[in-house]
Amino acid sequence: MAARQGLSAPSFAQAAAAYTEATGGSLSKASVARITEGFGEARAAQKAQEAERAMAVSQVGESPRARRVALEAPITGTGNVSSDGVMVLVRDEGWKEAKIAAFSAVEVLAPDSGKRRRAQREGQRADKPIVRLKAHSYCVGLWDAETFGKHQYAEGLRRGLERLKRLSSVNDGAPWIERITGENFGQAVQIVDWGHSVQRLWLVGNAVYGEGKPAAAAWVNARQDELWAGEVAQVVRSLDALQLHEGTYADEVKRTPGYFDHNRNRMRYADFRALGYPIGSGTVESGAKNVVQQRMKRPGRGWNRAHAQGMLAALADLHSERFAWAWQQVYHPAA
Repeated sequence: MAARQGLSAPSFAQAAAAYTEATGGSLSKASVARITEGFGEARAAQKAQEAERAMAVSQVGESPRARRVALEAPITGTGNVSSDGVMVLVRDEGWKEAKIAAFSAVEVLAPDSGKRRRAQREGQRADKPIVRLKAHSYCVGLWDAETFGKHQYAEGLRRGLERLKRLSSVNDGAPWIERITGENFGQAVQIVDWGHSVQRLWLVGNAVYGEGKPAAAAWVNARQDELWAGEVAQVVRSLDALQLHEGTYADEVKRTPGYFDHNRNRMRYADFRALGYPIGSGTVESGAKNVVQQRMKRPGRGWNRAHAQGMLAALADLHSERFAWAWQQVYHPAA
């Protein structure tokens, strides 16, 4: 109970008060911190060992069917894995990036009847399916890209991603995410998050035509329609026609044509929608907010690195709906 409150409440002081209200007993905020961080650091150590074991080369006599990570709430049908970075204040180090991955089951629903009727009245297509992500789990830590890759792979094994024939990965286009996800889950259909693609178009439109100008909106809307229809080549041609490399634009603006050209295969949005894949990375972005920032962003000097790593490991278990199971792994592993 103390550890749950220590992870859920905004501070250890509030967690101690909540513990007293719930149980009638009394714990100091220091005791709640010690219990919560101790559990988290133990889980972080277990997960580090698990990640190393998951990535180790095959041993002599090891059965190819043997699981190195036990299945826990395995995903069936279609799955998705999305990754991102989120900043955490580490004491004596400053703001450091924690890397997070969200693993989800993908569900495709028929259009809502009310939405279908409204779409028909407005002269729009009424057969657009609704893609929903559910049953989320997370891994998150203060890792470099290579260490993150090991943890991403281990959590993927826990959810059974290696068994899926239909797997997507929607991300913001960062090269390190593309590389690591491709190495871990080669069958995944990688997709650049729709919102990030549109954001890049607005960056160019505002730079060239002026922020808030009708010409900027007209240019972006035309490119957005092309992108939605899967006409990435036309978007690239339109960007090339602006000759951004010759202007005094920001580097990110100048790199945008290359960004779209490099990601052509990951921007086939019409194909992805037809196949029932998600095209937005909102799950991992909300995970960064709810799993990490809600508890870890607080006033003060920041977290001791070991405590931060432990808190992140425990928060991942809490928000993956497996806190009780994780507690057993630490304190009653043989039970």
